[in-house]
Amino acid sequence: MLVFLYTLLLFHHLHTKAENTVCQLMGDPKYPLLSKDGDITIGALLSVCYITYFRLAQIMIFAIEEINRSDSLLPNVSIGYRIYDSCGSRLSSMSATMALMNGHDIAAEERCDGQSPIHAIIGETESSTTVILSRTTGPFKVPVISPSATCECLSNRKHYTSFFRTIASDYHQSRALAQIVKHFGWSWVGAVNSDNDYGNNGMTIFLTAAQEEKICVEYSVKFYRTETEKLKKVVDTIKKGTAKVIVAFLSHFEMGNLLDELSIENITDLQVIGVEAWITAKSLITPSSFRVLGGALGFAVRKINIEGFADYIINEFWDTAFPCSQMEGNYSQFSLNCNGFQDLFALKKYKEDVLEQSYSSNVYKAVYALAHSLHIILNCKEKCGSENVTVPLHKALKRVNFTTKMGDHVWFDSTGAVVAQYEVVNWQQDSDGSVKFKPVGYYDASLPPDQRFVLNTDNIIWARGQLEKPTSVCSESCPPGTRKATQKGRPVCCYDCIPCAEGEISNKTDSVNCKQCPEEYWSNAERNNCVFKVIEFLSFTEIMGIVLVFFSLFGVGLTVLVAILFYNKKDTPIVKANNSELSFLLLFSLTLCFLCSLTFIGQPTEWSCMLRHTVFGITFVLCISCVLGKTVVVLMAFKATLPGSNVMKCFGPKQQRLSVLAFTLIQVLICVLWLTLSPPLPYKNIKYFHEKIILECTLGSTIAFSAVMGYIGLLAILCFILAFLARRLPDNFNEAKFITFSMLIFCAVWITFIPAYISSPGKFTVAVEIFAILASSFGLLFCIFAPKCYIILCKPDQNAKQHMMGKFQSKPY
Repeated sequence: MLVFLYTLLLFHHLHTKAENTVCQLMGDPKYPLLSKDGDITIGALLSVCYITYFRLAQIMIFAIEEINRSDSLLPNVSIGYRIYDSCGSRLSSMSATMALMNGHDIAAEERCDGQSPIHAIIGETESSTTVILSRTTGPFKVPVISPSATCECLSNRKHYTSFFRTIASDYHQSRALAQIVKHFGWSWVGAVNSDNDYGNNGMTIFLTAAQEEKICVEYSVKFYRTETEKLKKVVDTIKKGTAKVIVAFLSHFEMGNLLDELSIENITDLQVIGVEAWITAKSLITPSSFRVLGGALGFAVRKINIEGFADYIINEFWDTAFPCSQMEGNYSQFSLNCNGFQDLFALKKYKEDVLEQSYSSNVYKAVYALAHSLHIILNCKEKCGSENVTVPLHKALKRVNFTTKMGDHVWFDSTGAVVAQYEVVNWQQDSDGSVKFKPVGYYDASLPPDQRFVLNTDNIIWARGQLEKPTSVCSESCPPGTRKATQKGRPVCCYDCIPCAEGEISNKTDSVNCKQCPEEYWSNAERNNCVFKVIEFLSFTEIMGIVLVFFSLFGVGLTVLVAILFYNKKDTPIVKANNSELSFLLLFSLTLCFLCSLTFIGQPTEWSCMLRHTVFGITFVLCISCVLGKTVVVLMAFKATLPGSNVMKCFGPKQQRLSVLAFTLIQVLICVLWLTLSPPLPYKNIKYFHEKIILECTLGSTIAFSAVMGYIGLLAILCFILAFLARRLPDNFNEAKFITFSMLIFCAVWITFIPAYISSPGKFTVAVEIFAILASSFGLLFCIFAPKCYIILCKPDQNAKQHMMGKFQSKPY
């Protein structure tokens, strides 16, 4: 708030010339730390009180002296400078800004023209103080070039029309942070940032990018360097968190504060991801700090060795910047002239970090950018031939495009920044115990998107000296065969792993959904692959199929044995008395009935599907026709015993054969129409069971199937009625009662078959139908032929004509 009011007061005094005829300087005049006169004066605001940033002042003076010696860039024009020390303070920065704008050696009245004695300013070193500086100088179009202010907020050309920087905006670094987190598979991270323009803007961009990359942030906390209590709360949040990776978007000062607290709390198991502001700061290296930051990864500004700078520091800088140090005279005279620089002289022999300064080359490029813009202006004056026609300095900076002697190409984009180029560095420890910042990759925004980010993970040492990459997830990855189900009220990175349902699979890790298998496929036991469904049909090799084949062949064997027995005893009365021709035809049809059940076993094919129902229908009609013929013969035989009856002539052997043939041809005609119009065909039934395919035969035409079954049922009922009517006839051996029993069993079996057939699943449907065929066939075989075989084999004395012709009143049953 104090800075804000300070800024308002400044604007008020600078913009109210109409109301105030006399200009007044605000506060006491502030003198520069280092200065030199010239035709063109460049101001600078740097935190010179810190050894790190004192080197920036040296490189600025080095570059100016280099340009002044040049005969090509700005001939006959000398550049002077005024370097102020802001010491990292917002208020000091504001005071130094006003000193730069007002000057310190000219009367206030001479400043009423609104012209600043400074043509351009290099600084500040931090984003927050750079915002103050740029807002103050902006209305007067004084260009500001920062070597290290990276806040994306400064890219707003509407608010900062005269601001430039020789460092990239944090927009690229913040998004690159999200990429590095995603690259290593960390979906659960903590975040901490400086509570200033630099930290807040950078963290906002990171959080947006993290959300786009499906990275969850467990906590996002911030503090400022003077907020001790808030810092302790931040450390407490980090300590309680479960994230093992923390993104630290902090300035150098806040990082030092956080590092001290983490060391006190002995929090050493975090994988820290850092930014250019602190990742290569040697001042942060201590034995205790390495336990916290060992293995840290982060983006660093590329270091460039400026040719001649090291020698300049050793031999020329102190003579150039502090002529008083070489003055001849006694100590009292030296003290009088250099009294204000005693603290700086302690650094006179310090040169260890000459090659370690990341921002030195940025200051160097900033000075040369100003020189090239002045060169553009001077050329314009020469070409236009008028001193009044000139290009404003801030517009000339937009046209700057040059290459430094180190080979760096310098130009400013539409936001006033240079292209983003970072090294990815890793905090590692050498064998001698020293800490080094080892490059393990790079990020270059000038390259195509798929080539910008490169990492060599083999060279990375992770937190606590581990060689294996740490994991940081809210929930462990869901293996194939499961899907992620988010936990209610928690971030999307926190989830449960739910097994896929039957028929669904997930074949990759962390699947959000399970995929349904195609119709003919089913999920395997692990639910990670679709496999062909089991095709089910009644086969010859399974137990049920073997049992049914056995009984089918057993029925055929019994029928053949009965036929052989009847053939051997064809001349005996009991065989003759029961119409041997129809008996043999019946035995033949029963053999076919037993055999037709075999067509229902095995994998359905077009031929087997067409045969099984048609052969079954025809053979059973042939069988029932024979039984019906035998029943009619019994009735006719009784009528023939009546005086004057000639009925047997009307239903002799020829008529019996024709009736059987006629009844059977009707069924054959129905079956031919069935096979012609809509035949039964193989069908893969996937509706009854989800996990398997029932290979069955479709009926084709339901009407035709109903007609076949209905016709068999009609003949069976007719045969049953006639046999029932003939059951009390007075023959000693009355075949009608055995036919009645056989038809009763036949009808009972097929009536029971209907609901069993409908309700049986899969291959059991076929088994039920085979069972019905065999049961009804055995019923006919046993009921009609067993009594005769019993007499032939066990009661041969009853197999006589006298016994067969004997008549008595049969008892009711």
